[in-house]
Amino acid sequence: MTRLHRSGRMGAAAALIVALLATLFAGTAMAQTADTSMNGNLLRIEGEDRTPVPGVTIIVHLDGELIGEAVSDDAGDWSLPLPGGGTYQVEIDLGTLPGGVALTDPEKQILPEVVVRDGQSKFVRFALGPGIGGGTGTWERAGDLFIFGLKLGAIIALSAIGLSLIFGVTGLVNFAHGEMITMGAAIAFLFNASSAGPGWHLLVAAIPAVLLVAAFGAANEISIWRPLRRRQTSLISMIVISIGLSFVLRYGILVLLGGQPRPFGDYAVQDEISFLGFSTVPKNLWIILLTVVVLVAVGLFLQRTKLGTAMRAVSDNADLAESSGIDVQRVILFTWIVGAGLAGLGGVMFGVSEQVQWDMGFKLLLLIFAAVILGGLGTAFGAMIGGFAIGVAVEMSTLWVPNEFKNVIALGILVVMLLIRPQGLLGTRERIG
Repeated sequence: MTRLHRSGRMGAAAALIVALLATLFAGTAMAQTADTSMNGNLLRIEGEDRTPVPGVTIIVHLDGELIGEAVSDDAGDWSLPLPGGGTYQVEIDLGTLPGGVALTDPEKQILPEVVVRDGQSKFVRFALGPGIGGGTGTWERAGDLFIFGLKLGAIIALSAIGLSLIFGVTGLVNFAHGEMITMGAAIAFLFNASSAGPGWHLLVAAIPAVLLVAAFGAANEISIWRPLRRRQTSLISMIVISIGLSFVLRYGILVLLGGQPRPFGDYAVQDEISFLGFSTVPKNLWIILLTVVVLVAVGLFLQRTKLGTAMRAVSDNADLAESSGIDVQRVILFTWIVGAGLAGLGGVMFGVSEQVQWDMGFKLLLLIFAAVILGGLGTAFGAMIGGFAIGVAVEMSTLWVPNEFKNVIALGILVVMLLIRPQGLLGTRERIG
């Protein structure tokens, strides 16, 4: 009787699984037979005014191959059928913008990674506002790109300091540092724009985001890295563990946040202003200004406080620092707190600049490594200089190379620096072996 009941339960469970799979495959089949397309609505936004923008050309590529072009109608609507799912590159032709209309963020002329599923009608948004329109000259574009480069460099510098400090005091290259950046943006989004959050202003929401990421950094040190150091785990093994931790955090954030980019509730759309003869949105200038203030504060902390001096001493020679009475474990813990907190703040800044995405920190990680190596691995001031240099070089390179290849410039700088001056701009030579 027991076997019969057990067989019956197993049969019922198997039938339920088959039914669920059948439903899933039926839904997939219906999605694949449905039309796959891309569409959008172009509106000029100025304050509360929304004005349709007709006659603008949208160009779509897939893996470098032209898929098609669409032109917005009198209501600003455009639509383009697609051959199927994939990661598309969508570009707005600035030369077709009418007078008085411009992108609020010229860096978003090309959207390089628009993911479309089979059967999906993907809505693509270009933020338009008041401006010159019709494209800009080389000089004006160079000025705009320089400001974008300073903004990107400020975010890279802010995020890179923690990675450099942690390497300096522990010797660990933490590949999960990018996920701390993403966590900062995701937590701020939860408190600011998520329907499950309290809806705080972004300036308020950034405070718990930075604090929680800093606490996560402390928990990492206490629960993972300190026990591994006590067991004398090799640095190579610890690097592999950090890579695994990076994967776990990244895809955990994907499950919780979802795969679609999400803007903050504040500062998402702004009108351009004139600055030194160039046009930019105010949030770019505020990101640069606030980051410079934080970087100066970090520099003064490292130079003028006892704890900052202890961090530099441990970075130079941990054994000598411990023999002189410095609590090395306490210094390492505080370094993780500071490094993670700065990464979280960098994530909030990056989310304001772009949008909150599950892999945003991972995309920034290559630029952070390039900045740290350029400035000198283990030196906080080198990470600051390297961050601004990499940001400006990457953005200015789009004057000559396509936007999709701009990160290759950072990789090239990294390789050249390793060949010419491996210790970086502010690093010192060390004899190994």
